Amino acid sequence: MDTQLHMFLFPFMERGHMIPMVDMAKLLASRGVKVTVITTPLNSIAISNSIHTSKSPSASNIHLLNLKFPSAEVGMPEGFEKGDSIVSPAMFPKFISTSNSLQTPFEEAVMEHRPHGIIADIFFTWVNDVATKFGIPKLNFHGTCFFSFCAMELLRIHKPYNQVSTDTEPFVIPHLPGEITYTKSKIPVFMRDDVKNDITEFFKRAQQSDSTSYGVVMNSFYELEAEYADCYRNVLGRKAWHIGPLSLCNQETEEKTERGKESAIDEHECLKWLDSKKPNSVVYVCFGSLTKFSSDQLKEIANGLEACGKDFIWVVPKVDGEDKEEDQNWLPEGFEQRMEGKGLIIRGWAPQVLILDHPAMGGFVTHCGWNSTLEGIAAGVPMVTWPVAGEQFSNEKLVTDVLKIGVCVGVQNWVRSLGDLIKCEAVEKAIRRVMEGEEADEMRNRAKELGEMAKRAVAENGSSYSDLDALIKEMKLLAF
Repeated sequence: MDTQLHMFLFPFMERGHMIPMVDMAKLLASRGVKVTVITTPLNSIAISNSIHTSKSPSASNIHLLNLKFPSAEVGMPEGFEKGDSIVSPAMFPKFISTSNSLQTPFEEAVMEHRPHGIIADIFFTWVNDVATKFGIPKLNFHGTCFFSFCAMELLRIHKPYNQVSTDTEPFVIPHLPGEITYTKSKIPVFMRDDVKNDITEFFKRAQQSDSTSYGVVMNSFYELEAEYADCYRNVLGRKAWHIGPLSLCNQETEEKTERGKESAIDEHECLKWLDSKKPNSVVYVCFGSLTKFSSDQLKEIANGLEACGKDFIWVVPKVDGEDKEEDQNWLPEGFEQRMEGKGLIIRGWAPQVLILDHPAMGGFVTHCGWNSTLEGIAAGVPMVTWPVAGEQFSNEKLVTDVLKIGVCVGVQNWVRSLGDLIKCEAVEKAIRRVMEGEEADEMRNRAKELGEMAKRAVAENGSSYSDLDALIKEMKLLAF
């Protein structure tokens, strides 16, 4: 009898969801698990590149299985299967309904390959039905942390925001440890306004799918948010395994560079630039792959960076089809000439983990997506928090109020993709606060301490290492 555990991993087709699950595939494979990553043809290219840069012999345990994404059938252009291709919120419902059409081919794949377990992105709510049909344990993967999931779930259940009279009046989230205060303006619009449409119902089903799953896998580590891991298990009463930070499974420069997408800058050129800078002197500015700031906002960021006087690396997502002239429109006149040698602008994808891990790194201006937040924590870098949408405002709370390793830039309103306009003075002030003076030193010391804890968590006998062992053992007990 073949006693090798076989797991299906099914990441949602958006870069921020795929990257940690590919890291998870590498981690499971390194423990002798056979892993099949389910994806679509165009997304499989980046996944394959990321897997094959790994020099580990265990990479041979990872297989890819492509399901055809029916773009043409729903009247969408080829390439629609990549989450990055959703250029407006109006396209999201079509992307979701098209993703739902993967259920039949996925079911056929399960029937053919008979995996022992499935770890699927929380957005594939229908995977629960497939797993139940075949009697296979299904685990949810959240692209977030215990703190934020508990905060969002307790907000959804208890609706404390209905008890306040204004959008800016603070209230305490019930049953969440630490007396955490929130305001209505920072809650996702569809939740606070109790809107009912296809999209709000989709997010509601995703959030509720934990209760019908065998358990969840979290990209976090126990020491980071012990109270909230306990809250998830004891207050919400659900099974969970913390196995992160997943990004730490990438040790080689090439692995860090190829994560997610081919980098828009040569890694040697990037490292050479960073090597020329003093320790803790550079600020890294990046808002993830889905934030689409206006030209006015980008100009404010540029002016804030110039005013603070710090060396910086600034990542600006490049929009396909945008030419160099359009690209320059939002830059203040003469900005690049004045910043030569002081600032590095990367247009497109950046090797983020490689940059954050460099000793020159002194601060990270982030949109507080969980991947970026945890990568900043693992690198021991203090943060300027600039949340936009999703659960990013609760990730900000964890960084600033619980861990005390960052300062808020001052965003007050949840605004999908575009964000809430922040002026250059606020940008300058927040960067100075994490880079200069006694407060900055205290934050940096705490951040570096957490970075060391993160590395210990994934090392042999660490909390995440042990939890992954426990997960594999449990899956084997159910399978054999």
